[in-house]
Amino acid sequence: MSVHIVYEVRLLLYSFATGAGLMMTYDFLRILRIFIPHLPVIMGVEDMVYWVYASLVTFSLLYAPPGLLRRAYVIAGVFIGMFLYDRLISRFFLKFLKNTWKYLRMKLGRV
Repeated sequence: MSVHIVYEVRLLLYSFATGAGLMMTYDFLRILRIFIPHLPVIMGVEDMVYWVYASLVTFSLLYAPPGLLRRAYVIAGVFIGMFLYDRLISRFFLKFLKNTWKYLRMKLGRV
């Protein structure tokens, strides 16, 4: 297999993993918000920090490949990774956590 093809496949896999990792990080913020109520200002600051982090991670992935086509390829890979993580894992996991939290609150007597 050509070295260039291996590089492209590896770059695509890194893009998918980056997208899934970014969604996983945002899910962590969502989980914190489920279990610990936040003021809107604090949530805004958390979101701002997350988006700065996400932009730096994505920029570091985009910095390596030369050429506009490869950069578009990387961005598409990040979005696809985010989409797949959201559809296949995140929805069910967060729904499970919310239902578990509601059940625990009812059992503990705090409605």
